[in-house]
Amino acid sequence: MMESPPVTKRGSGSSESGGSESGAEGRTRFEYFGWVYHLGTNSIGREFCHLRFLYIRGKYVIMYKRDPHENPGIKPIRRGVVGNTLMVEELGRRKVNDGDLYVIRFYNRLDEEKKGEIACATAGETRKWMEAFDQARQQAEYELSQGSTRNRLNVEDEIDLDGHRPRVRRYAHDLKKLIRIGHGPETLVRRSSNLGKHQRPSEFMEGDAADAVEAHEWRCVRTVNGVRIFEDVSDHKPLSKTVLVKAVGVVDASPDTVFEVVLNLDRLRRYEWDSFSGDLELVDSLNGHSDVVYGSYDPRSLSRWQSKRDFIFSRQWFRGQDGTYTILQFPAIHKKRPKKSGYRRIKISPSSWEIRNLRGLAGSRGHRCLVTHMLEIDSGGWFKWKCYQSSKFEKSIPYALLNQVSGLKAYISANPALTCESSTTLVDTKTSDVSGSISEFEDADDAEEFYDAIAADSSSSSDDDEDDSDAELDSKGQRVKLKNVSWAIASLALKAKKAMDGNNELDHSVDPVNLDSSEFCGSMQKGKGESDSNCWTSPSGAGFKIRGKTYLKDSGKVAGGDPLLKLIAVDWFTLETPRSKVALHPKCLVQSEAGKKLPFILIVNLQVPAKPNYSLVLYYAADRPVNKNSLLGRFIDGNDAFRDARFKLIPSIVQGYWMVKRAVGSKACLLGKAVTCNYLRQDNFLEIDVDIGSSSVAKSIIGLVLGYVTSLVVDLAILIEGREEKELPEYILGTVRLNKVRLDTAVPLEN
Repeated sequence: MMESPPVTKRGSGSSESGGSESGAEGRTRFEYFGWVYHLGTNSIGREFCHLRFLYIRGKYVIMYKRDPHENPGIKPIRRGVVGNTLMVEELGRRKVNDGDLYVIRFYNRLDEEKKGEIACATAGETRKWMEAFDQARQQAEYELSQGSTRNRLNVEDEIDLDGHRPRVRRYAHDLKKLIRIGHGPETLVRRSSNLGKHQRPSEFMEGDAADAVEAHEWRCVRTVNGVRIFEDVSDHKPLSKTVLVKAVGVVDASPDTVFEVVLNLDRLRRYEWDSFSGDLELVDSLNGHSDVVYGSYDPRSLSRWQSKRDFIFSRQWFRGQDGTYTILQFPAIHKKRPKKSGYRRIKISPSSWEIRNLRGLAGSRGHRCLVTHMLEIDSGGWFKWKCYQSSKFEKSIPYALLNQVSGLKAYISANPALTCESSTTLVDTKTSDVSGSISEFEDADDAEEFYDAIAADSSSSSDDDEDDSDAELDSKGQRVKLKNVSWAIASLALKAKKAMDGNNELDHSVDPVNLDSSEFCGSMQKGKGESDSNCWTSPSGAGFKIRGKTYLKDSGKVAGGDPLLKLIAVDWFTLETPRSKVALHPKCLVQSEAGKKLPFILIVNLQVPAKPNYSLVLYYAADRPVNKNSLLGRFIDGNDAFRDARFKLIPSIVQGYWMVKRAVGSKACLLGKAVTCNYLRQDNFLEIDVDIGSSSVAKSIIGLVLGYVTSLVVDLAILIEGREEKELPEYILGTVRLNKVRLDTAVPLEN
């Protein structure tokens, strides 16, 4: 389906950190290498954590006990290939032997029992490795699309993940020993993955803050210490008791660095930039992406109050496909931290952090990111401060929270070590001193897929007799400092003109059929007016930003046009277990006589994890047959790898609680990269089953949405990503507006 490998296209590769490249058979082969932790369970049921050197070349992956550049002739202990069915999920932070690591899980989307885990010291390293594996998967997808039998996976040679190697070694080099000898996560912050210095723009880095029209209207009211203070004036009511405000500042560091500083609970470090919540301690770690934190402070620095205050709040964080970090903070209660004598328990207003990368101008050096801290505060003190510069507000908690951005900015500027990224070495495949030829990598095709290769204890291998102590990360030889991305990408501007409506996608030589939604009945009713609730409508695409005709040259986006496909019905089901292949149900719209007469139907089944589970099923119809040679035609009849790489969704919370808006965002998401998508192509339809529960991040976000769903108005747009000039401008495939949906109106789906 692809004319050239995705990794060779400027702007389409997914690795922000890049890697080395060399010509091979007229193509470009990328390399990534560095230190990771291999996590797993050995044959006697004991968990292990080993420091390993991971090497990726093209789609091939090799694991060593030592750096092969510094130890020529060393043999690998694991090797495998990255297949097009590989899924990579970021599980977040995990406590491993008294240290916090960021865990990455690998699994086969066709068989989730085939899985494995590695871990990194920082969130930034996790991001780079995920991008590296995405590059490897793209290489596998390209080779598969070329029909090369030489590079097809030998499934018969996969090992059984339930089996174990016969020998079990000692566990001298788990994380606990690394921490004792001074080579734990703090050291790996400075000496971790070597992902190259030739950066290429990531396919996810689209640069704009949002892909939907902003609902807020922000006005700058003051600048304090180089940080702008804004208030939302889009829908202000004179008698409103609260106001939404935010502090925005540019920080000279990478988003990864800023994220680590904000999330860090170390008291001595927080004392240097956080005047309010410096005394924090972890109460409970809920999962890899959320925790509960207890804090206390002495209010004498803020006001005349003498008694001490304490508070509890929960934090939830995630990283978007464009590399933007979001941290949500909610007031909370916890049984481990009841009220205590001498302290007055207060409730901290909900707030959010957004840390977004800023691409620099051509030739610029260093990292920069835009940090936004948003919170909802009492309007009384705010307006007095805004209008009369009241000093009383400057001694309040909201003001101290807004000042966290300026404190963060100054702290990072005063600590140059924070902006020094991981060391790196650039290796060219033609001149690499790594022991072994390319055949050493390609032999992996006859062995195991990667998630199989790392499933067993990596201490058991033909290299067992070697001493693991050499795996310590002592500095040897010259290192090149890794410079995080300062992309030479022009700033994006939403063009005034609208996008095309995809006229070439349908066969206009055939007369259109009449698409009357009244002929098709779904379990959710269609809305007749804006005041209706618990219903759906289909808005235009004007509220969404999509790639324009010149996107490959100037990254310009345009307002979306009318959807190509018409939304004819919506089903809202409740189920005990998630249900795929809804189109095959005898009572499904597709199986009706009217449905069978339609030229083409696209079914999008959004599987919502909850108790009970829900399915939101959207039915989009074409009034003409699809042109087989069009982008839509290639998507419909293409393979799953092509569909995963192109199917895109843009969300937008039109009305609802602002914290939900921050959690959901309004940035385009390649669904096949974020969650597991399964496809069913039959007769006149294509069904896409989107398993939201397959991602822990997506599952936590949808849990927040369900808590406020009856007050939300949500717009969704689906489209196929255009990556080549002939595929641009993009067009909106379909839209839906969900207006204040009620969970109790979901209809059970019979077996």
